[in-house]
Amino acid sequence: MAGNDVGMGDPVRAYVEAIPPEHRPLFDRVHALIMQAHPDASVGISYKMPTYRVGSSRLYVGVWTHGLSLYGWKQGGEGGFAARHPELVTSKGTIRLRPTDAEALGDDELLDLVRAALAG
Repeated sequence: MAGNDVGMGDPVRAYVEAIPPEHRPLFDRVHALIMQAHPDASVGISYKMPTYRVGSSRLYVGVWTHGLSLYGWKQGGEGGFAARHPELVTSKGTIRLRPTDAEALGDDELLDLVRAALAG
């Protein structure tokens, strides 16, 4: 995450440092894509997970035993990602990414999701 941790306070750094090694590459990838899409995003902790903020929009990125879960966009605000990948949607407003799922997704697909979720 070096070079992409601008604006990250100690609570976020502590969260990231505690991510299990098998999930850290996926978190780092998603974090880098968020910062690429929204270099103005601020990062803090809400609901005990990293939260990216752009204006009034929020994207929560939680690391769990399965991998990553993404939450927080307004209904329909995921840029069509849920329709293209219904197998990754676990509930209304939640996308669950296992490392193997993410390997099958190109960066453009994830960038579209991030751009839409934080579009405000």
